[in-house]
Amino acid sequence: MLQRVNPSRLDTILAGLDDLLAQLRTTAVERDRAGGHPAAEKELLRQRGLLLLSVPQEFGGVGADWPTVLHIVRRIATVDSALAHLLAFQHLQLSGVLAYGNAEQQQRWLGETMRDQLWWGNTANPADPRLRATERNGALVLQGIKGFCSGTRGSQRLLTTAIFEPTGQMLIAALPTDTPGITIHDDWDPVGQRQTDSTSVSFEQVHLPWADVLHRPGAPSSPFLSLRGLVAQLILVNLYTGIAQGALAEARHYTLHEARPWAASGVARAEDDPYTVHRYAEMHLAAVTAAALADSAALRLQQAWEQGHALSAEQRGEVALASAEAKVLAHRAALRIGEGLFDVCGARAARAARATLGLDRFWRNARTHTLHDPIDYKLRDIGRFALEGILPTPSLYS
Repeated sequence: MLQRVNPSRLDTILAGLDDLLAQLRTTAVERDRAGGHPAAEKELLRQRGLLLLSVPQEFGGVGADWPTVLHIVRRIATVDSALAHLLAFQHLQLSGVLAYGNAEQQQRWLGETMRDQLWWGNTANPADPRLRATERNGALVLQGIKGFCSGTRGSQRLLTTAIFEPTGQMLIAALPTDTPGITIHDDWDPVGQRQTDSTSVSFEQVHLPWADVLHRPGAPSSPFLSLRGLVAQLILVNLYTGIAQGALAEARHYTLHEARPWAASGVARAEDDPYTVHRYAEMHLAAVTAAALADSAALRLQQAWEQGHALSAEQRGEVALASAEAKVLAHRAALRIGEGLFDVCGARAARAARATLGLDRFWRNARTHTLHDPIDYKLRDIGRFALEGILPTPSLYS
């Protein structure tokens, strides 16, 4: 699974990140408040070449490794975690094509993605079994609905999972978003992550050729094939870590330029209050430890990915453990700093949060996204390893 990287294209993308973040920052608060579909911002990511980051160079892509992809996702999440989510889920779907697709399928789907700069949407939520597939006249027919389908609005391709009716086993497939019978509903209105287009999608007698099925029902799995779930977990880790870092940066700027010292502090500047300094130390430690474990887990993922089908169950389990450890700390850091920034910024920051600064968006985005799967089950996996040396077993979320 080793792939060549195009260094000039990657260098150009990395060199332009600061400018991209500055552009996104100018509208982030307003867009978070409004919600809806971020069409202009998605087009900006397309123009910057970010849709092709994980596409191997042999198909015309950048060929970036997972640590690089996740680093870019985290950087964008410091400013706009919803848009970072959309970019990350682009590459999550492409990882499905890379892991499950045969040579012909990879050439077709990845070649199209490169040639036309296609956005991919997610209708592959395996925890939602409502989409069913039945065989008819030598092909498949999809009927049902999928929820939490991030990135489907404005997409041109979808990765999907469905339950094959005769056996109850799951299949994985790719198909064009504009396939007749597919309807994307405008029903995403949460407290946070409001521009991820995580709508529901219904399938009404949708034709699916067997040639577009990447993983047939009943086909054997392997430690390598199960890595896609860990790609998803580390996407969340880096989204949470980016939210924590972004919240800390916004709080620091406010404290240094806007905050007033507490009347009883005896200091002239807010940044000289020892209690404020102490709280910044605690938030800093939460952010840097989350980032360190996120980086370490990303390297383990890359090493496992490069093993391909030679990957062992034990090696896969080590990646799962590293992902769980990183996710617990990132989860806690995003929520802690998203809430704690108000302690160091004060009452005026709360008043201005919704009006101009949008400081509340960090906690709201973190709280919405950290509900993806219960952290207690990550702690269970970590505890089993700490106590008995038992590595996590593959599941939908581990």
